[in-house]
Amino acid sequence: MSNVKPITAVIVGAGHRSLLYGSYALKHPEQFKIVGVVDPDPIRRNETSRMFSIPQESAFTSIDELLERPLVADAVINGTMDSLHVPLTIPLLKKGYNVLLEKPIGISADEVLSLWKTARETGRLVMICHVLRYAPFYVEIKKRVAAGKIGKVVHIESTENVSYHHMVTGFVRGKWNSKDRCGSSFLMAKCCHDLDIIAWLKSGVAPISVASFGDLTQFRKENAPEGAGTRCLTDCRIEDRCPYSAKRLYIDKGLWDFYAWESIEHLGGSKASADVKIESLKTDNPYGRCVWHCDNDVMDHQAVIIQFEDGCIATHNLIGSTAKPCRVIHIVGTQGEIEGVMEEGQFVVRYPCLEAGKEYTEETVNVNTGSDMHGGGDLRLVQDFVRRLRGEAPSISSTVLDDSIYGHLIGFAADQSMLEKRIVEVII
Repeated sequence: MSNVKPITAVIVGAGHRSLLYGSYALKHPEQFKIVGVVDPDPIRRNETSRMFSIPQESAFTSIDELLERPLVADAVINGTMDSLHVPLTIPLLKKGYNVLLEKPIGISADEVLSLWKTARETGRLVMICHVLRYAPFYVEIKKRVAAGKIGKVVHIESTENVSYHHMVTGFVRGKWNSKDRCGSSFLMAKCCHDLDIIAWLKSGVAPISVASFGDLTQFRKENAPEGAGTRCLTDCRIEDRCPYSAKRLYIDKGLWDFYAWESIEHLGGSKASADVKIESLKTDNPYGRCVWHCDNDVMDHQAVIIQFEDGCIATHNLIGSTAKPCRVIHIVGTQGEIEGVMEEGQFVVRYPCLEAGKEYTEETVNVNTGSDMHGGGDLRLVQDFVRRLRGEAPSISSTVLDDSIYGHLIGFAADQSMLEKRIVEVII
């Protein structure tokens, strides 16, 4: 790859995910180069320009400014908020850009299918940031399923346990706490990865019907413990013993600080002094609010049941505010089974045993989960995107739009089922 020019890209929406994907260019400049940025926020725009040495004339305040120019790059990394994904990607495809699109693809089935149609008409490459497909844990599982090591898959159980600190930061205090504002439900914002994994493991077999139940049970005003206030550092009498304390999570532990300090980026963001951060949490910072007195309305737990056309049944459980964050999977086939926890870096493959006194045999497979929160998949995704644009063969994980739709259609059907209390058919 070093003998050819690097693939060039423009970052649209200079948030945490876009910059993470863009960092592949800093590690592999001979393969990938960030040559432009689009963001209305001058601080983010300037910081991204500095990070990637982007000239001023290639730092745009809006997508319209980019589209007015002749093509400036091979591709775009679209890391905007959920409701902007499809409205921005369609004109980019029509202009001639290939797109690496953050998940979820869109906020409705109609949006997703509209984008799929446009991608086919323009012949542009759209890859979805379903980074879990690239995590070695799931890659090694997929290889064994695809090779028929456990026979025909008849049942899949999947669970995502969302930690208490992630839950309250993203889905209670944060910008994904309301479908009306961000465009996506809790299930689609958090688990379109997991639903995609299920659909990927059943590649070539269509889902036909979905049922789902969910509720907002924990983070409600009526559940606030005695002594809780409206903001952690102003009127709360139990802040010093509350696991959701904004000071404890965002200052003492430094968890999710790239979200918690967005409102004080002009004062240094995560590099601001503790006094500045505390004053922010006391006043207008949304991450300083009591978790039982927020404006959240998304579910905090949900269960999904999926029926595939070959008779396979899959279930996915999304559980918010667990002590330990982890993704768990159990796949049962006609000849064996696979079970593991991604964060533990291993899974087991089990087979019935014919030996007397022995019920089953099992093989433990150890994998490198990497240092990122998606099991090592983030930059492997970008690497595959670059290779695809060079015309090289796709990896087993390839997240091209054509093969990434079913997981989303399952998710939209699940939310519809939950709201309407009925089984919903998956139609494409």
